[in-house]
Amino acid sequence: MPPKRIKKYTGRYALVDGIPYTMPVSSTESPALMAGFSCDWEKANALLPGNEIHAMKLPNGRAALMITIINYLDTSIGKYIEYSIAIACTHGSKPAPRILNTLLLGHYGTGQYILDLPVSSEISVKGGKGIWGMPKHKANLDFIVTEDKVTSQYEKDGQFAFRIEINKPKSPSIKLKVGATNYCRFRNMLMASYIYFESKAGINLLGKAKGSLFIGDHPKVAALKHIDINPDPFFTTFMPKTNGILDDHFDSWFMTYDEPPEVMTEGLESVYPLGYTEDWLPAPSISDYEKFRI
Repeated sequence: MPPKRIKKYTGRYALVDGIPYTMPVSSTESPALMAGFSCDWEKANALLPGNEIHAMKLPNGRAALMITIINYLDTSIGKYIEYSIAIACTHGSKPAPRILNTLLLGHYGTGQYILDLPVSSEISVKGGKGIWGMPKHKANLDFIVTEDKVTSQYEKDGQFAFRIEINKPKSPSIKLKVGATNYCRFRNMLMASYIYFESKAGINLLGKAKGSLFIGDHPKVAALKHIDINPDPFFTTFMPKTNGILDDHFDSWFMTYDEPPEVMTEGLESVYPLGYTEDWLPAPSISDYEKFRI
């Protein structure tokens, strides 16, 4: 459940970095899909920076690639699609034991490390990156729901990057109330933000979960082609109407390395030139994505 302090300032207003918010920072009735694909633990863990986070181990010893796409229809900063590509992770001095990392979420800081987070609008980039440290950037995105499938494609600079297709679960009858931790790197700091959402969901598990991934050669995602992803998801979820709250509180720590870092990662210089437009780029148009199927 969201912290009690959030209820106390409901209906108030904030202005941060020139962006107006009605508190709490929330969204309503926004459709979303989620899916999990197992992948090689060592290779996935190598994609995570610093010494503070580690790929979570599934019961079979593999890691989890997590795809979450939300078509935000009603927020303080307008409509936009958010396309999260992440590795499930834990936070601490060493990797957490398998199974316990899903039972003791708070103890092991279980969440996901976001590798890439394209969004539809510039104002979403400015707020998400400048305030919460999320690796947002503007890209060509869509979110398509048909009678039997949910699909979403991601392109950038005229190049195919990523596509997911899932079979639409039959009935969104499972009531979810979930809190999640998202980790990101910004200014060479580890940032943790917290989201709470509720929805009725249709969920398919293991053999009933059907979906496909297509991963292109774009630099934002190309490394994912080499982490031995199982093409069959271990779960798929579709939520026709999510209601979510992004906590205005976040945590941050210096990231540490075994050797002195030689390159500074993306920082505030990537944020302050951004504007406040809610305009979208054209929808994805590349149709020969089948050759990128995992």
